[in-house]
Amino acid sequence: MHDIELGLVQERFADLVWANEPVASGELVKLSAEAFGWKKPTTYTVLRKLCEKGLLKNENGIVSSVISRDEFYSKRSEQIVTESYGGSLPSFIAAFISRKKLSTEEAQEIQQMIDAFKK
Repeated sequence: MHDIELGLVQERFADLVWANEPVASGELVKLSAEAFGWKKPTTYTVLRKLCEKGLLKNENGIVSSVISRDEFYSKRSEQIVTESYGGSLPSFIAAFISRKKLSTEEAQEIQQMIDAFKK
């Protein structure tokens, strides 16, 4: 997957699609009006831009994702670690937990993930 940069509005729209896909484009217009107060042209403009970026597709009036929500946010997390912490996951985790202490349950869950993914 290539890097896809989204603004806040595009990300919120993508979340709406992911939550409702596959969704008819007419229904997506209604959902966008309810969620964001958008008119039809705004919905189609944002949809077109996300299709051009390769995140969504609109085939025969049915909108769905090309990249899953989990895949997108996973890649985005990797980008943050790479760009902000020089690719160091331990540095990212240290920065995160320095502001928010982990509960015993969270620490155990993270340890289980580490144990499961060790090389």
